[in-house]
Amino acid sequence: MTILATLLWGWLLGAFLIGFCMGWIAVVYRGPSVPRVWIRRLAALAVIVIGVAAAKLVPGRFGYWLDLGLALFGFYLVGCAIGSWLRDIVVTRQQVRFRQ
Repeated sequence: MTILATLLWGWLLGAFLIGFCMGWIAVVYRGPSVPRVWIRRLAALAVIVIGVAAAKLVPGRFGYWLDLGLALFGFYLVGCAIGSWLRDIVVTRQQVRFRQ
């Protein structure tokens, strides 16, 4: 994993920045939630994929792609979360300022 961070830091930074921008510009829509059955299935799938990557069960090039894909997806999700959180802070402050 350190090889990925050392050699591909630009791609990881790019995934983070794209996630940050998507989190910033995304409009939150409070629609119907995902059913619990699907949440459990997706969580189980995520645990299995991360477990396969951590145990190095996929050798060679495909294992490298799996590790890289998980790392990029993780950086993207962190960027989305931070972008949404910061936008929420900025919008809340502006609404408070206009009320006064």
